Amino acid sequence: MMLTLFALNVLTVKLFGEVEFWFAIIKIIAVVTLIGVSVALIASSFVSPTGVTASLTNLLDKQAVFPNGLFGFFAGFQMAVFSFAGTELIGTAAAETRSPEKTLPKAINSIPLRIILFYVLALACIIAVTSWQQVSPSKSPFVELFLIAGFPAAAGIVNFVVLTSAASSANSGVFSASRMLFGLADLGNAPGIFRRLSKNSVPFISLAFTTFLMLLGVLLLFIVPEVMTAFTIVSTVSAILVIFTWSTILASYIAYRKKRPDLHAQSLYKMPGGVPMAWFSLAFLAFVLCLLALRPDTRLALCVMPAWFIWLAIAYQLSHLRNRFVASAVAGRVG
Repeated sequence: MMLTLFALNVLTVKLFGEVEFWFAIIKIIAVVTLIGVSVALIASSFVSPTGVTASLTNLLDKQAVFPNGLFGFFAGFQMAVFSFAGTELIGTAAAETRSPEKTLPKAINSIPLRIILFYVLALACIIAVTSWQQVSPSKSPFVELFLIAGFPAAAGIVNFVVLTSAASSANSGVFSASRMLFGLADLGNAPGIFRRLSKNSVPFISLAFTTFLMLLGVLLLFIVPEVMTAFTIVSTVSAILVIFTWSTILASYIAYRKKRPDLHAQSLYKMPGGVPMAWFSLAFLAFVLCLLALRPDTRLALCVMPAWFIWLAIAYQLSHLRNRFVASAVAGRVG
């Protein structure tokens, strides 16, 4: 799958959007089908084999809201941050988007609606049909709902949807990481070889290197025998990096508002809430970071991550010194 995604990304940027479009269509069809089946079961007051009647009243059950207390609610923030990673790719794709002043606001404004449809509404449907007590953490609630409705082939279909979702995540990861690496090389903060472009103006070397690193992730399955343990570590590390990325974006926005108010005044699509909302968002991200220290499985990744940032600081200083040395050498030759 990784080699296939690599080949598609090498050909042209347009194929990246095309592949993401079809991956998204598969997920949308699956979620809309689940919602439709749930509505039919609720309307007919369907009784499951476990004796639960499909009804909206299941949403009002005392354990449906904060079933594991407030701490359980906060513990889910780590997975939520991990799940919503990728929304920042809208900004990354801006440089290669036709008419970004029209398409980007449309894409950004649709994100809250998609969250309500694909997360909130789908979750409400699952609880309304199966009730909270019947939701098993070891089984897919999507599969269980389709099985209750009498679709035995649901497991295979949902697993196919999950695989396409994973492929979609990998596809966007390859695209964004290769562009970031190219941008770093273009600024002199990464080896110059990553600045090379193919005939189709695709950063081929950066793309190949990114794909290779993602393939190395498979080694985790041999190092950490428990799949869920490996997944928790990876998702927590990813969440921390996402928090760092989002914080950098927010800090850049605050600096932009301070240094270039003239450009901001000309903008046709401004951030709601402006600078105060940016500071509030930074405070929320700091709060989520503190939550990661409360659970043993997420605390492990949190303790390891400082080593990564120390390495980043060292690498930046080495790169900075190298650039100054090159600049001095060039100045000396000119002199």
